[in-house]
Amino acid sequence: MVRYAAQQLFSTPDKTAISRRTDIRTSFKNTHEVAAAIQGLRLVSSPAHTKHLTLPLLERLGWKLQKAYTYLEGVLQFQRAVPMRRFNGGVGRTAQVKEFGYTQGRWPVKSVRAILALLKNAEANADNKNMKTEDLVIKSIVVQQAPKNRRRTYRAHGRINPYNGNPCHVEVVLVTPPEVVPRNKDRDPLKGLSRVRLARKRTLLLQQGEKKDEE
Repeated sequence: MVRYAAQQLFSTPDKTAISRRTDIRTSFKNTHEVAAAIQGLRLVSSPAHTKHLTLPLLERLGWKLQKAYTYLEGVLQFQRAVPMRRFNGGVGRTAQVKEFGYTQGRWPVKSVRAILALLKNAEANADNKNMKTEDLVIKSIVVQQAPKNRRRTYRAHGRINPYNGNPCHVEVVLVTPPEVVPRNKDRDPLKGLSRVRLARKRTLLLQQGEKKDEE
């Protein structure tokens, strides 16, 4: 059985769709940045931009699948850019990444096409499980380095230089968002309090009652 890095997310297999590909001949660094853009980055204009950072890791959700498709297609048409947050040495600046709150960005077409193919494969797996594909959300995208492809290139004057590739392994996890259950309004506000807190509550209620009697 293939092992997934996000194995702990598979507690509800009927609501989870997965896809995985190994030794993809695309740049690990570029693919990492593309995955980070659609997994957890919030737009600056989004009201959940700061709230998202305070959530535990297992409760974080990335973009909706259809939103990720729209964004990646825009990158392929050079209308939107991928923010380079971690691997940004020598990367130029572009105004297209202002929506993420960054300045450096690129258009890694080859990595975007690889991620798009994986997302479509995971969507097909979800459809095979009778999941609602229009509600799918990207829960996790893990990009890991693969063994380097070591080649050589021949230079002038009889020299030989290394000509290495940096492939990667990518896995995608799609889930359906959990149902929001409304809070019970008839819940007893004193239930679950400690003895000290109950005593304080009673004291406050008595004091409020005495003030009303005096009035």
